[in-house]
Amino acid sequence: MSVKRDEIIEYLNNYLKVGDFEDGCVNGLQIEGKENISKIVTGVSLSERLINEALSKKADMMIVHHGFFADSVFSPLQLKGIMKKRIKMILENDINLAGYHIPLDVHPLIGNNISLVKLFGAKKCKPFDIGFVGQLDKEMDFDKFVSLVDKKLNVKSFALSYGKNMIKKVAVISGGASPYYNKAMKIGADVLVTGDMRENIVREAEEIGINIINAGHYNTEKLGIQNLGKLVEKKFEIEVEFVDVPNKV
Repeated sequence: MSVKRDEIIEYLNNYLKVGDFEDGCVNGLQIEGKENISKIVTGVSLSERLINEALSKKADMMIVHHGFFADSVFSPLQLKGIMKKRIKMILENDINLAGYHIPLDVHPLIGNNISLVKLFGAKKCKPFDIGFVGQLDKEMDFDKFVSLVDKKLNVKSFALSYGKNMIKKVAVISGGASPYYNKAMKIGADVLVTGDMRENIVREAEEIGINIINAGHYNTEKLGIQNLGKLVEKKFEIEVEFVDVPNKV
């Protein structure tokens, strides 16, 4: 069984409301390949390894969270180096590439941030900037909460314990969002769970007095693309496989 490429893309663009967001990339189809789709591979970030996995699995389409962005080495204005090699592999094999960035972070049902905050056991979840904030059922020792995050995501987090010893209000913004600590503090969050830790943030968090957990950019952004794949598989009744390309950062 196969499904038309454009039918899948139209559905996802509408479901994720891509027109509502300004982003550093095209959300939706980034490289056009074959028209009929019978197998899809999903992944967090585009890479040569992911492309090779898609080829070995005879996929007609790749859907990723981090595709091509309009900056640095991934600028669509310069076809050289890594950019050239990846695009060459995709075009030569007539594979479609679709990417969904911020729309997949913020989606209230399947997005990275709502999925994370619920995974950590928070309830009464509400949007917080491009993330979500929720309440634990009862206060938890911060060190125990760090252990919970590590267990749920199978990571070894880097944690800054500069706030309350007992926490209840949890803010989550996946990926590179450690600078959002100030906004988390303003809404009364006891901890910010994110996916990076910039050098200047360490002392700033200490001075403002907030807990931050860096659980890794890649590992905080796996759930959204996995959920998206399940959605497509159920909706169109075609095979969708998530490919994990481990990344500790």
